[in-house]
Amino acid sequence: MELLVNSSTSNTPCSRWLLVHALAVFSFLYLPIAVLILYSFNGQGVGGFPPHHLTFDWYRILFADGPIWDSVLNSVQVAFAAMAISLMLGIPAALALDRAQFPGKALFRRLVLLPLILPGIITGLSLLMLFNVMGTKLSLMTIMLGHGTALISVATTEVFAGLQKLDRAQEEASLDLGANYWQTFWRITVPNLKLPIIGAALLIFTLSMDEIAVSFFLIGRDNTLPLEIWGRLRRGITPEINAVSTIIFVFSLVTIVIWYRLRVRAEGGVDIGGELVEDSSTSTLSS
Repeated sequence: MELLVNSSTSNTPCSRWLLVHALAVFSFLYLPIAVLILYSFNGQGVGGFPPHHLTFDWYRILFADGPIWDSVLNSVQVAFAAMAISLMLGIPAALALDRAQFPGKALFRRLVLLPLILPGIITGLSLLMLFNVMGTKLSLMTIMLGHGTALISVATTEVFAGLQKLDRAQEEASLDLGANYWQTFWRITVPNLKLPIIGAALLIFTLSMDEIAVSFFLIGRDNTLPLEIWGRLRRGITPEINAVSTIIFVFSLVTIVIWYRLRVRAEGGVDIGGELVEDSSTSTLSS
């Protein structure tokens, strides 16, 4: 008993240092964001501390800014297109990695995940060279293709993780009852993968809205929102930029929280299913 008391007492300073270290790290990461949000309400602009005369005027100016909202519309279009491209290619890739056996599968796995590892500059530059060779004019379409290509790995990893936790008994029962593979895929596999697919779609949408490296190389005459902000920052920071950055942060945070909750819900459902299987097997053995 005395040893336990001494050990807990000796660990107290370590725990305090760990707490201080954690607070320092989180302050370094999130304090600048908090300052940005605070200055988006500063009536005196970006200068002076602490902020005085808090106001919503910068948000009113932002909502009346036509070029900003044109770039928002462009970013939304690109994000939806990238989401569709990534899912259309990522879901079959995940199914191939989980279900199929073929020569070069290990190499295929690495190639599918390569866009997730490569810097966005490399991906954007390589796609720019490809489009130049093909004689394709840069536009929002090239950005859509670039974002979709760069984010295929996100869709693949999310769906592959869902397939790893999927109970194959339902698919086998469907096939035994006379359904073909295509019917089983649409009526059994896809509904069971609903949460991973929705989570992947939300994550892809958020990443596409914030993407700047690939967009920088593939942009045509129409700006996306990150590039519009970048262009204005070259002329100096304004409270209007702080306001739009705050809106982007809140939107990204909400989307990521929804994605996380969907993922936790999917994992919880799998755990419950596993417990039910174990209980049923135990009761069968006992009987």
